[in-house]
Amino acid sequence: MSQPDSQPSAVLSLEESILDVLSRASGTLSAPEIAHAITPEGDWHSLLMPIRRAAVALAVAGRLVIYRKGKPADPQDFRGVYRLGLPRQD
Repeated sequence: MSQPDSQPSAVLSLEESILDVLSRASGTLSAPEIAHAITPEGDWHSLLMPIRRAAVALAVAGRLVIYRKGKPADPQDFRGVYRLGLPRQD
């Protein structure tokens, strides 16, 4: 018997979905671009705030970078238009 809060392995968490979309991108993406990639046919607008919260958590963990005006932003203190990208592997 499965546990009530367990997810099927085929279902990705929002954080995993964001990282998956970014891994297939050739640069940075905006939250709407990521939301549309995750839910192309559904109400992707409802994902915008959850994506922002997940992006902050991922940035604090060092798994992605939040960019504001082309420069890395403080994940705890940024406003306005932003883009997300994977950390550089230099």
